Amino acid sequence: MPKPVVAVVGRPNVGKSTLVNRIAQSRDAIVHESRGVTRDRSYHDADWNGRDFVIIDTGGIESIHSKDTFAPHIREQAVMAATEADVIIFVVDGSTGVTDEDEEVARILRKQDKPVFLVVNKKDDPATEEDGLWEFYALGVGEPRPLSASHGYGTGDLLDDVVAAFPPDAGEEDEEDTLNLAIIGRPNVGKSSLANRLAGKKRSIVSDVAGTTRDAIDTTIEWQGQRIRLVDTAGMRKKSQVHEDVEYYSLVRGLMAMERADVCLLVIDATVGVTEQDQKVAGMAIDRGCGLVICLNKWDLIQTDQDRDHVMASLNQRLSFATWIPYVNISALTGRATDKVLKLALKAQESRCSAIKTSQLNDLLAEIREGGHSVSYKGRRLKIHYATQTGTKPPVFTFFCNAPDLVDDNFEHFLENRIRDRFDLEGTPIRMRFRAKVEKGEVDR
Repeated sequence: MPKPVVAVVGRPNVGKSTLVNRIAQSRDAIVHESRGVTRDRSYHDADWNGRDFVIIDTGGIESIHSKDTFAPHIREQAVMAATEADVIIFVVDGSTGVTDEDEEVARILRKQDKPVFLVVNKKDDPATEEDGLWEFYALGVGEPRPLSASHGYGTGDLLDDVVAAFPPDAGEEDEEDTLNLAIIGRPNVGKSSLANRLAGKKRSIVSDVAGTTRDAIDTTIEWQGQRIRLVDTAGMRKKSQVHEDVEYYSLVRGLMAMERADVCLLVIDATVGVTEQDQKVAGMAIDRGCGLVICLNKWDLIQTDQDRDHVMASLNQRLSFATWIPYVNISALTGRATDKVLKLALKAQESRCSAIKTSQLNDLLAEIREGGHSVSYKGRRLKIHYATQTGTKPPVFTFFCNAPDLVDDNFEHFLENRIRDRFDLEGTPIRMRFRAKVEKGEVDR
């Protein structure tokens, strides 16, 4: 059974993300004093008194007359969150009183046939927390309760009542065999469009304005019997181009998404080709042990052989250090070849979990020895005695040899290429370690 879902809604800048972070006991949701920082709805795991649930942070609902370009989309995302939730927490600002935007949010929530808890936030002094509460009764969504998200006052009582309102048949989600799939890349390359296409519904705000997605957005789908958690991350830019605090935090969220991902879909704008920044993003995913699939998006805009040759030349040049990464030409807008994306992602995860027998590795080493390929320096010659796999996710191979210090980058690349030629490890990085038994212990490289 899926976990119960709690949606936190309200107008901008009332402390929704602060409350989400307090409940989830994390800093996943971006908190900033700027209005409208949260745009998409983002999902966070939480628990209270042994009950696990998912809490959704939503963008602030503004007036329908707002001049903000994103206001209608943010409103739509917040309404969708309220619709899919089992329980709704409606946050208002106790320091400003009832506003027209609060009344507009209340009109939306009164149409929802589910429990709504009205939280009057920023009541930081327990001695005066009851002051001014009476005016919030006019919203018509239940009894207002004072709370301080920043200090934690009142959150325990709130969670007691929220958990008690969960549906009785809601149980814990089975996390086993769930593939964590992060969608990564530079801003404005089509990550949100791909996430929506794969999820089969409008899940994230899609816009041609770079940097629209600022938090990492999670959603879970099932594909051919496999549960997959999609993470649509904020576009990653060079640090020199991260001018706003919010953009910096978005970069951090993208890196965090890689940390918890099994496989990353690196979305690249095919009309631009593979850039230096794409190269660096791929390197970051590899460093974190993620499987990788390259999605050359906007392929429907590639019209000439010259354009196609340019894209492939940039791919071969920029990603020559990781030729094991599979790629697929897609159009998230039209749906072209997007059915192949998940197939490649599952294959990458299968490779990432590969377990190769020691006997097979040592058969390969015997062939390498027979070929005479080795490293020597000042009369010393590298001899690899045997090898074994010592880890998975990604695969780790340990080689026991006489002189680990002789191993250079060229020999490592040679050995990796021979391993990949022999075994099917498409889509996953591998790790290689070199050890020698000496009198004083092990020397690792």
